[in-house]
Amino acid sequence: MRFIGNRSSGRLGIELARASAARGLATRLLLGPVGHDPELPGVELVRFRTTDDLHALLREHAPQADLVIMAAAVSDYRPKRMVQTAPQKLTRDEAGLTLELESTPDLLAELGRNRRAGQTLVGFALEPAERLLSSARAKLKRKGVDYLVANPLETMDSGHIDATLLSRFSDATDSTDAPISKEAFASWLLNRVLHQT
Repeated sequence: MRFIGNRSSGRLGIELARASAARGLATRLLLGPVGHDPELPGVELVRFRTTDDLHALLREHAPQADLVIMAAAVSDYRPKRMVQTAPQKLTRDEAGLTLELESTPDLLAELGRNRRAGQTLVGFALEPAERLLSSARAKLKRKGVDYLVANPLETMDSGHIDATLLSRFSDATDSTDAPISKEAFASWLLNRVLHQT
């Protein structure tokens, strides 16, 4: 089977859910296609497969949440025409094969537009280091979220995160100062977001 995917492990979302539940918060984790069901005591686990699946789940669950942390690395593009299983194996053709892609819905921006009063929204920006903060500041404003975690692209596939937290409440930033484990980062982020909420 051939597919287009990303290299997201889901580890960050899992660690955020674990840290949230450890604080006694009612926690629901919407988890994409990772290879296992993590053991997360006190966490309601809801699985999804596609960006459209997550879109529907967010419409169902986000309105009731006081805090939404969008760490999922969902696809920005999908095949324009969803092709059903081919009736036979597609054989190699020297002419090649063209796959046309279209944009998926911007889930974080939709959450920002439809938020309810008192709800806190946190997004993530994975960007090349040389334009990390400028891209993150623009995204913070464009998406309408309260906080944005800026993380350099170079840490993709890592068990660590080198984060800078931006806030709509202040021009100041807060940084982990060096790469830290995703487990440590989950507590670091919750300490800052919950303190302001």
